[in-house]
Amino acid sequence: MLKGLYTAYTGMINEQHRMDTLTNNLANADTVGFKKEGATSQSFGDLLAVKIKDASVGKRIAQPIGFNNPGVKIGENYTDYTQGSYRVTGNTYDLALAGDGFFVIEYTNKAGETSTMYTRAGQFTLNREGFLVTEDGDYVLDTQNRRIQIDTLQDSVIDKDGTIYQNGNAVATIQVADFEDYNYLEKFAETYYRPVEGAVFTPSNAVINSGYLEMANVQIVKEMVNLITITRAYESNQKIIQTYDSSLEIAVSQLGRVQ
Repeated sequence: MLKGLYTAYTGMINEQHRMDTLTNNLANADTVGFKKEGATSQSFGDLLAVKIKDASVGKRIAQPIGFNNPGVKIGENYTDYTQGSYRVTGNTYDLALAGDGFFVIEYTNKAGETSTMYTRAGQFTLNREGFLVTEDGDYVLDTQNRRIQIDTLQDSVIDKDGTIYQNGNAVATIQVADFEDYNYLEKFAETYYRPVEGAVFTPSNAVINSGYLEMANVQIVKEMVNLITITRAYESNQKIIQTYDSSLEIAVSQLGRVQ
């Protein structure tokens, strides 16, 4: 009798996970370079159910009664890397990639340790020393994996291939990296990615557009429709549990009453 109760419970847990993923997408709908995520579901394996300690067939005999599916379990999250729309800013150091690839960033954690990260968020600026940095102060790297430092008193022009010109002279080239399989990328924070074991680098065909920003690829209307669907599925599982609760109450308080 309680098999359906457990199945409804696993359904609620799964819908709650889907809801968390979807609301995170909505919360980052205006985040530059954000890539939306999705959640998958998996079915538990079928289990052979047996009846034990049944006096009608013998207490020491396990009687098969068929297969039972315990319900659904949380699967894996995945990232949708499709390109987002552009927003025109007119700022020279606002950069947007057209095509596959990532800007290469030198990330520094709170302990002062540095590592290489990859991002589509090109909202860059110059710090006091003239280094090209992200909004969080992490350094943008050139094709030689060096920090990019330019003269803050001179105007800059950034070409489609990422070359930075000042007074007609090339002073640095922004590095853009790509990977054969994005399944070997691990998300870090909201817009950073880092490769895991098995990741293979490949040349990028991306074009750099100066004066633009790539916005999140979240479609708010579509996400809101999914939100309603998930909410209704969650409520349906709730009603199943409430029905089981009422049935158990009747069984305990009425059917089980000693006359």
